[in-house]
Amino acid sequence: MPLSTEDLIDALDTVISIPIVPFRGGRIDYEAHGRNIEYLLGTKLLEGDRARVVSIAGTSLVHHIDTDEQLNLMEFTAARVAGRGIFISGVAPNPQADAERLIAAQCRLANPPDAYLIMPLTGVADPEGIYHGYMALAERLGGEHGARFLYYLRQSNQAPTALRLVNDSAHFLGVKIGTRPGDVRPMVEGVRDGAGIVIWGIGDRSTGPAQEGARGHTSGINVVFARASDEINNAQRRGDYERARMVEEELAPLEEIRFRDDRRYNYSAVVEAMHLGGFEDIEGGEGGPFNPRVPPEVAAEVEAAIRPILHYH
Repeated sequence: MPLSTEDLIDALDTVISIPIVPFRGGRIDYEAHGRNIEYLLGTKLLEGDRARVVSIAGTSLVHHIDTDEQLNLMEFTAARVAGRGIFISGVAPNPQADAERLIAAQCRLANPPDAYLIMPLTGVADPEGIYHGYMALAERLGGEHGARFLYYLRQSNQAPTALRLVNDSAHFLGVKIGTRPGDVRPMVEGVRDGAGIVIWGIGDRSTGPAQEGARGHTSGINVVFARASDEINNAQRRGDYERARMVEEELAPLEEIRFRDDRRYNYSAVVEAMHLGGFEDIEGGEGGPFNPRVPPEVAAEVEAAIRPILHYH
């Protein structure tokens, strides 16, 4: 039975893992992906018996997977998370009609996602048009299928649009902020009581935003170092920001590699960490579409970055 909206909002105050999707021979390696999901579900140090939240989204390379394969991938992942955690499906809304068909198909799965992350629109768009387009989409899919949505904010000029969507639509549960920490406080203060959640969306560098009112954060390295991301969130929920920052600083060298040069190695540095860590319970694959393995000099940086944090696996 689906979680109530109130319970789902509360459950999102946690680490939202966005694992890489492994590829082999240019195709999704579903066996390896299944192992990675099992690691996430089985390695959980979240206090208070909170559920693991998994999302297949941008860091997973969902933008580079055709819609038929996206449906297969979401069905595969949702079936493994069902009854053991919460699953969020990331959807690139270009064009919106295709995205709407994809979401509707996922809603009809035996184990549909618990929510859908609407990722940034590409191309020319007026924020006013974005508001009306997504309001209409939410009304159609929320009304017919009970679909619930999160808005991924990647441009600060769309912050008022994101705020209106959460406040005006019963189907938008919150905003993932992927812009700057300064956008957190106005969003937190602008969301109506009980209307939704503001989540930090730029990795485990999340303690500053948590102090500004963000609840929970997304993590692209949780699939490698689950214990670290969980410990950061546990500490933030306790109000122990000093401890959260200590763990955050340990992860900083790897996060710096991932986010440099406009996130050039966001996916591939995680893949490299999975290979170099010598882990037997996760698999990184061979590199994905538009995201090959990192060059040798960057691999050396990744190796140095993960050496002190291997105990967090």
